[in-house]
Amino acid sequence: MKLVRKACGLALAAGLLIACNPASRQGAEPGMKEPVDYVNPYIGNISHLLVPTYPTVHLPNSLLRVYPERSDYTGDRLHGLPLIVTSHRGSSAFNLSPYQGTETAMKPVVDYSYDLEKITPYRYSVYLDDADVSVDFAPSYQSGIYSIAFGNDEPASLIFNTRNGELKSEGNTVSGFQYIDRKTKVYIYAETNVAPDKVGALKDGKVEYGVDNVSGRDAALVLAYPGDKHTIGLRYGISFIDVAQAKKNLEREIAVYDVDAVAKAGRNVWNQTLNKIKVEGGTEDEKAIFYTSLYRTYERMIDISEDGRYYSATDGKVHDDKGVPFYTDDWIWDTYRATHPLRVLIEPEKELAMIQSYIRMAEESEEGWMPTFPEITGDSHRMNGNHAVAVIWDAYCKGLTGFDLERAYNASKSAIMEETLAPWVRAKASELDAFYKEHGYFPALHPDEKETCSSVHPFENRQAIAVTLGNSYDYWCLAQIAKALGKTDDYNYFLTHSYNYRNVFNPETGFFHPKDAKGNFIMPFDYEFAGGQGARAYYGENNGWIYRWDVQHNVADLISLMGGPEKFVNNLDEMFNTPLGKNKFEFYRVLPDHTGNVGQFSMANEPSLHIPYLYNYAGEPWKTQKRIRTLLNQWFRNDLMGVPGDEDGGGMSAFVVFSQMGFYPVTPGSPTYNIGSPVFTDVKMDLGNGKVFEIKALNSSDENKYIQSAKLNGKVLDQPWFNHSDIANGGVLELVMGNKANRNWGVTAPPPSAEKI
Repeated sequence: MKLVRKACGLALAAGLLIACNPASRQGAEPGMKEPVDYVNPYIGNISHLLVPTYPTVHLPNSLLRVYPERSDYTGDRLHGLPLIVTSHRGSSAFNLSPYQGTETAMKPVVDYSYDLEKITPYRYSVYLDDADVSVDFAPSYQSGIYSIAFGNDEPASLIFNTRNGELKSEGNTVSGFQYIDRKTKVYIYAETNVAPDKVGALKDGKVEYGVDNVSGRDAALVLAYPGDKHTIGLRYGISFIDVAQAKKNLEREIAVYDVDAVAKAGRNVWNQTLNKIKVEGGTEDEKAIFYTSLYRTYERMIDISEDGRYYSATDGKVHDDKGVPFYTDDWIWDTYRATHPLRVLIEPEKELAMIQSYIRMAEESEEGWMPTFPEITGDSHRMNGNHAVAVIWDAYCKGLTGFDLERAYNASKSAIMEETLAPWVRAKASELDAFYKEHGYFPALHPDEKETCSSVHPFENRQAIAVTLGNSYDYWCLAQIAKALGKTDDYNYFLTHSYNYRNVFNPETGFFHPKDAKGNFIMPFDYEFAGGQGARAYYGENNGWIYRWDVQHNVADLISLMGGPEKFVNNLDEMFNTPLGKNKFEFYRVLPDHTGNVGQFSMANEPSLHIPYLYNYAGEPWKTQKRIRTLLNQWFRNDLMGVPGDEDGGGMSAFVVFSQMGFYPVTPGSPTYNIGSPVFTDVKMDLGNGKVFEIKALNSSDENKYIQSAKLNGKVLDQPWFNHSDIANGGVLELVMGNKANRNWGVTAPPPSAEKI
């Protein structure tokens, strides 16, 4: 990807309107859509309750990302123009505000009424109607370009804002930095195509001309232009290293004041990227949902290597990347489930670089711990668990071995064994962790008990069941790595403790049930609403119905605990058919993340994503086929409310990509995939090096969602799963679809599960 980015930069510098890949230069036939034409960044911009998506403009996995800054999609004011979003969502740096007219009561950031907004992944345009200013923007990887057309002959100004930092102007340039947190800075270097008449500092609504530098909170510089300059071009570079590097990034990528050229190059990059998966059949809306979801999976992680160097917030230093791009900004609790497994298939080189970035972060940290939520500002340690170990083992067991597994194991093991398991906290292990290691479960408090452990987050609480189940899975992943490294004692220890979920299973109810430190179940107990907001005392964002299935690594044992396949299926059915139990106002006041409901099932939160596929393990794969299609139709649509909950930068979108193709990685770390119900009649997935995995679904349609028969690589397949090795070098999965379930297909061979102890 590094070479591709450099080539694109050279193309832009020469002003060439061609793709970096010669194969894509001719484009689509007249009137035909290319993949990027299906992408609708507005899908999900209006939330059902929580914020699902932003209309992000960026190149795949690029350092530079922007989206219009407003209160939400329905907000009728733009808060200036964006220059960079520094995290997946919610945080931005700098701001640009065009201003025309007399200089009265200027603000560091201007709020605009707007109209005629158009957003694609590679371009943003908008008309600031009250101000009579037309704006056009296009991004490259570490730089961007604006064309700002003023609508009348009055004097014009550009207001540059840094929310907390410094700016200075010299000639036609503006440069400076902004603090993102107490230690991390983002730098900017910007040029305009004409030099301003004068420059000044904005203070208390007035401009003090003759001042060419400012600092502090909401510091703003004003570049003033005469009234005959109707259109101003602005191009800029961004860096996390320094201003000089920001300038280099701009010079490498954009040497023209031509938004069309930059946008066309970006469009070509997106088409090359999205063409890694080609789909046929399905409706136009289904293709829009598919390619928009695929675009969302490229929003994170981001490559922050700059000419072979990167800034690491872990130690606050600039490092040599040694030829391997450095990636960050990843909420692993969300993305380990499907986003990373998707990259293993279509972006293996990126995935390897991301894993190597994890290892670097760990070794640059004081403790040597593998990160959990790495961001530009460092590891923020959110949610629960240490699931980078799942990302690492999933890649390795599927053949991506181009990293040091021993180093990855040591960092993962130290994080899991030395850091506290308490959610949302980065601290050394506490007395609760010592209890977990001795007794095999995280102890819970009774509703009237006060917290005694200082490591526990006052709002996030202990999340005792979520921690116990998540750590059981992490232990299983550690066991697999230990086995691969020949560490027999470690393997036996972690495999044994990967069964810790058994310690909190209540055989009388069939649920995972919190226990106190004396080993007693918390009673009485409500699996729907116990645990306060987000059920955080015991679970995490979701209630007991969702965590009932949180044993991804050993579904066979979960079936056994519940009393066999028939009871297991009945329990799944019961979840989808049990009402909320309260009116929606009361339900969502307690469980605001638990949206996208089908009974007690929540389509809107990541721990639910694998659940519809669990029927495959209990001999009724037709129910997985029916349920997947139903959920896709109910909750994922080509409209503003087309995402049921927090999308989290690819976490949920990858579920849609996999499910529309017809298969899903239920257990990251197991080289297997569960078969669902493909939406498209033909899918071709480019695995690289000329290898293609194709899924042919004869007769597939909205009605024909049931598998009648199957072949894999020309051989009859009578099981609802396949191995990664079956497709690693390319392959063909052929499915014959019909409108009524074939209840005899795929019932005899459930997907494999964990080793027995």
